[in-house]
Amino acid sequence: MPGPVSYVPFIPDNAPFTAEQRAWLNGFLAGLYAHAEPTAAAEPPPTLKIAVLYASQSGTAEGLARKVAKELTSKGHVATFLPLEGYTPASLAAERYALLIASTYGEGDPPDAVQPFYNQLCMEHFPRFENLSFSVLALGDSNYEHFCKFGCDLDEKLASLGAFRMCERVDCDVDLDEPFARWKSLLFESIEEIVATRPAKRASANDATVSADRPTLSKLKHATEKTVAHTRDNPFLAPIVEKRPLTHGISSKLTLHMAFSVEGSAVTYEAGDACAVIPQNEPSLVEEILHKLRFSGDVLVQLPKAGTVPLRTALLDHLQITRLRRKMVQSYATIGQCLPLLDLLKPEQQSHLDAYTWDRGLIDLLYEFPEVLRDPADLVAMLPKLSPRLYSISSSPAAHAWEIHTTVAVVRYRSHNRERGGVCSTMFADRSQPECRLPIYIQPNNKFRLPGDPDHPIIMIGPGTGIAPFRSFLHERRALGARGKNWLFFGERSAATDFLYREELESMQKDKFLTRLDLAFSRDQDHKIYVQDKMFEQASLFWSWLQDGACVYVCGDATRMAKDVDAMLHTIVEQQGGLKREAASDYVQNLKDQHRYHRDVY
Repeated sequence: MPGPVSYVPFIPDNAPFTAEQRAWLNGFLAGLYAHAEPTAAAEPPPTLKIAVLYASQSGTAEGLARKVAKELTSKGHVATFLPLEGYTPASLAAERYALLIASTYGEGDPPDAVQPFYNQLCMEHFPRFENLSFSVLALGDSNYEHFCKFGCDLDEKLASLGAFRMCERVDCDVDLDEPFARWKSLLFESIEEIVATRPAKRASANDATVSADRPTLSKLKHATEKTVAHTRDNPFLAPIVEKRPLTHGISSKLTLHMAFSVEGSAVTYEAGDACAVIPQNEPSLVEEILHKLRFSGDVLVQLPKAGTVPLRTALLDHLQITRLRRKMVQSYATIGQCLPLLDLLKPEQQSHLDAYTWDRGLIDLLYEFPEVLRDPADLVAMLPKLSPRLYSISSSPAAHAWEIHTTVAVVRYRSHNRERGGVCSTMFADRSQPECRLPIYIQPNNKFRLPGDPDHPIIMIGPGTGIAPFRSFLHERRALGARGKNWLFFGERSAATDFLYREELESMQKDKFLTRLDLAFSRDQDHKIYVQDKMFEQASLFWSWLQDGACVYVCGDATRMAKDVDAMLHTIVEQQGGLKREAASDYVQNLKDQHRYHRDVY
């Protein structure tokens, strides 16, 4: 007879159930497995019962948490795998051991769905957690000001409430393999120490072990998970089949429509997902770096995973060279004993360091502090891994068979007497033509999905390239025959030069599929107009759509636009609903709880 199953099954987000059904089923499974009778022939019971909790916006934290849960199970422990969405601090207080993997979102915030959990945790009257041992893995992007802030805040809050750290928090940048492995090493070392001090214990009815004679339950999770054949480590080389400008005339910026073919591949996606592109650095910049260092591009260097490659290949395809980070500056300053840089690294100089690194890259260090690096190995060691760039997919799997479309704003600017640009967007603009093949993979975004009921109305707010997922949504709904109303708010600088996908949108509006199209072109009149202003102009109708069950989607800039749109949503609810501010906030929170308010902001 098979041994006991210690991994508690759960219903994944992409299973064909509503949120309420999924929550009920997860509770049923947890209760069933928590109270099942152990089999007579069961192996020795797991040593520890550990909750593995995740706060995920795009799926990264969820994927890491799943790996940890499976590894704990393989070591004989009971791992309960749950999202913090819908979880309560009271449930956490009842745990003895908990691991929390937390993404930071927007301006240092928790993911939207996790905000209620954190708000409850921060209530002054909340009980203490003296019986809880925990550890936090924080996820973030050091290109943003509030790097890993939610994970840091969560770690500090639990410690302040009396919880005991099993091991210190580890903060992960976008290149997370090494810090994730380091955190796991610290974690499992701590778990082994805890186990060594615990007396042996026989299984009881309260142990979360059950007979493996429940194949349908244990297989449910695996049967409904999507198989992803292409990943960051195994991307698909997709040919470009279309490249065209979406901006016109004398526009002050260039936005491109890029289309890739995935015909014959295992690449699949859903409306709302992102396409990850693994870029290549500018070849002329790589040659300038090699020349300045007097290094041969043919010398062989060692890279994690990639193995032994020529230095030129490492700089072109594998390493980040266009943005400075604290660790890069610290390594360079230490090797060369560069006193001005060492002064910038002092804690009290953090704001000056941020200003210095904001618009500089490796080449600036080489010119400002020359003759520091003598060994190519030192150069490779100080540079972080080149990160994929994520673009919201603007095509529909139902309407654009075997194609993936993206909407790309080309970033160019000048600083410190040097022309610069976005690594991936300038690669698209300057060095990518139809039939070129680029490495891509899909980054699922399960938090940004069309409503399950195609009759539900939707309100989409996406200025600039934030329109990308909404083009996908519109084509998907039309291809599937959805009868729900569609309302789009779009904004840009000028209608004459920057009206992205104008012909498509006006055609959809003309044939009434796009029920409403409200446009905000900020520079086409004396005073600037933005999408939130258009929301306010239509406040009464906006409220009526909400009352009719509309789902609201926001995509685009997190720094200003998303905050302004959120503030306007609160204002509309407060004024049109005749609610006080606190009640309006509760209404908006209920929209989130009901999966009717979704944001994909960056």
